[in-house]
Amino acid sequence: MIEISGSETGQVLKCYHCGDECDDDFIEIDNQYFCCHGCKTVYEILHENGLTQYYRLEKNPGISQKEKPQNTNFDFLDNPEIRQNLLSFSSENFQNISLKLPAIHCSSCIWLLENLRSLKQGILDVKVNFSKKEALVSFNPKTISLKEVALLLESIGYPPEINLSTKEETAKNTNRNSLTIKMGVAGFCFGNIMLLAFPEYLGFTGEFTRELKFVFSYLSLLLALPVVFYCSSDYYYSAYRSLKSGFVNIDVPIALGITVLFLRSAYEITFDAGIGYLDSLGGLLFFLLIGKWLQSKTYEGLSFERDYKSYFPISVTRIDSGKPKHVGLKEIETGDRLHIRHSEIIPSDARLLSDKAVIDYSFVNGESAPVSFRKGDYIFAGGREVGKGIEIEVIKKVSQSYLTQLWNNEVFKKAKEDFKTLLINRISQYFTVIVLGIALVAAISWYFIDISQVWLVFTAVLIVACPCALVLSSPFTNGNVMQVFGRMSLYLKNADIVEKLNEIDTIVFDKTGTITHNDKQGLVYEGERLDSRQLAMVKKIAGNSMHPLSRAVYAGLSSVQDEAEMEEYTEIPGRGICAKSGGHEIRIGSAEFTGLNGRPSQQASGEVHIMIDSMYYGHFNVGTKYRPGLKTLFKKLKDHYTILLLSGDGERDLETVAADYVDKNNVHFNKSPQDKLDFIQQLQRRGQKVLMIGDGLNDAGALKQSDIGIAVTDNVANFTPASDAILLGNNLKFLDKFLDFGHYAKKIIIASFVLSFLYNIVGISLAVMGYLEPIAAAILMPLSSISVVLFTTLSIQLTAKRRKMFTP
Repeated sequence: MIEISGSETGQVLKCYHCGDECDDDFIEIDNQYFCCHGCKTVYEILHENGLTQYYRLEKNPGISQKEKPQNTNFDFLDNPEIRQNLLSFSSENFQNISLKLPAIHCSSCIWLLENLRSLKQGILDVKVNFSKKEALVSFNPKTISLKEVALLLESIGYPPEINLSTKEETAKNTNRNSLTIKMGVAGFCFGNIMLLAFPEYLGFTGEFTRELKFVFSYLSLLLALPVVFYCSSDYYYSAYRSLKSGFVNIDVPIALGITVLFLRSAYEITFDAGIGYLDSLGGLLFFLLIGKWLQSKTYEGLSFERDYKSYFPISVTRIDSGKPKHVGLKEIETGDRLHIRHSEIIPSDARLLSDKAVIDYSFVNGESAPVSFRKGDYIFAGGREVGKGIEIEVIKKVSQSYLTQLWNNEVFKKAKEDFKTLLINRISQYFTVIVLGIALVAAISWYFIDISQVWLVFTAVLIVACPCALVLSSPFTNGNVMQVFGRMSLYLKNADIVEKLNEIDTIVFDKTGTITHNDKQGLVYEGERLDSRQLAMVKKIAGNSMHPLSRAVYAGLSSVQDEAEMEEYTEIPGRGICAKSGGHEIRIGSAEFTGLNGRPSQQASGEVHIMIDSMYYGHFNVGTKYRPGLKTLFKKLKDHYTILLLSGDGERDLETVAADYVDKNNVHFNKSPQDKLDFIQQLQRRGQKVLMIGDGLNDAGALKQSDIGIAVTDNVANFTPASDAILLGNNLKFLDKFLDFGHYAKKIIIASFVLSFLYNIVGISLAVMGYLEPIAAAILMPLSSISVVLFTTLSIQLTAKRRKMFTP
């Protein structure tokens, strides 16, 4: 589409790419006009690669290339040390990096960047964080270098902002300082305009007073200029970008109201038709900026982009003075020595201290083939140790935001309808159009009632209306719920999980390690005697596993000196462990896995069988001990949900489970990990919404397949990317409280929606009737958003306190 306005002599052409006006030396190609060669080049690149959809999503979505700095020097990205410091992950065929792209501004930007792989071979994937103006770029270093990635982004109008010394708070502080300065300027001008208007306020008359009024009016007009052209700049820019993209956001009526007040005031002062409304204009901007500042402070104080240093439920084993000690991630420092067991996550960039290691990075890059490392190699965070335990030395402090980014990886996301977000966006957009119509009708009506009130009423209606509370209701309610759940050691992947809890009608429990204890269980050995050396080998191997029965064996052998070394280690989910220690091959696991024939169907829960050098020795009997409080929990849940239990164990505990926990017909034993996943799929095909609760080891597939998956953990680094939440095992008994609180949160969202609508109905009505000055409207508008935020926050927090939603 070509934008042309004016006559043949005064024709105005707009650039097809960026929307800027074209000069006389405009460029025409494919029947489109461009303001410069830069915009034309970007268009050609997109056209050649079949990405012209970019121009159909938004109107003139590009950034002007006229003043773009040319030939940015990215040569420093060829330096291996600098590159390693910037990359989030690096392997032979895969690297990713988070880049700041300030030019991101609309949905077309997101679409183009996330289709960047179509522009250049070697780009694997791009994920855009619109609010932070960042993109996580994954690429193949064999095909395209980091420097070439940066140059590619620059060539299409998104030059990356790379600064090794940049801190996360820099951008936030810059924005905050800018807002503070604007607030100060607006306050200064508002105060002085009011001071200059005193003769008018007090009704002074006389020739001298008339001359003073004349001088004071022009001084006030002069003071209003920075208010309009500096303090209001954010509103004008936002309104411009909104209109350019083809929709009307909330800043459009604000910018229109400011413009109307200023132009009307300038007209009255210039033609001596009155004193104008500059005091109202100054007050309007001053209180709008104060409200914006209060909003930012309120949102910061209630921010739900979580501080994972205190919020993320992973612990690691640190070696202190030669002894292992479990510590939280926030306690890890550069130079610390960590012990990483089989299947544990590498929490930070580190150097390998052990002779060799095999790391599974499918969590990061989706590739199933593990990567081998040698002593001294640099290991990136995010991989899982496969095999025998290793020791590493921390090189970078733990980036918990990076681990969370991995947790929210697209690979582990579940498809969901986004109707609520679509509805809110539609309401917000049409709300603003309706408000503009109401303001126009009110102004016309007041023209026939009292012409002096026309501009004040028009502006007050535009300013007081605010759909922001609609948008804020859900994220702040769910964010507060996340905080409450976090205090009770239930950690959600994101706020959407809170709303999905309301849809659940079926709960499926795993047994071992979920409703039973992972440790502190009675351990009895039956079989051929194991000598101290053999016990040490068994302890060493069991201690490297995350499985609850292995952890119980390890805990039960705490008095045994584990001086044994481990040469090889392989763990097969649902079956057992095969390892080599001191030249001996050892198998630990199920009866069938250890070669004990004749009783595979009689495999009892809690039995860990031992085979050394192809000779069966016996088994450890780990006494089944159920978590306290679960009988009451299951009794409450049965009234509202369908309850089922899956287990890979034999049926020895069937009668106990059926009597105290789950109906006999809903208990299913001898289920492999694949069986569990298939079972969840069957339930979903019947239309049931499934909450799966497991330990994240043998049921990771089922957790991912379920509508919501909760991994139960007991103070170990059992970080399960396929899960939607992680729950401390001792607090499983509070599951009914979590579900009930999720339902309550839904009611709070509905109530805050009603509160927002009532505010707008009352506020607009008062403005239309002429009872609301623009200054009062400017005070009320941000207060409406703050009131909804405070309402949701106080309602959730006070109700949580009343319901004792905290860990005793």
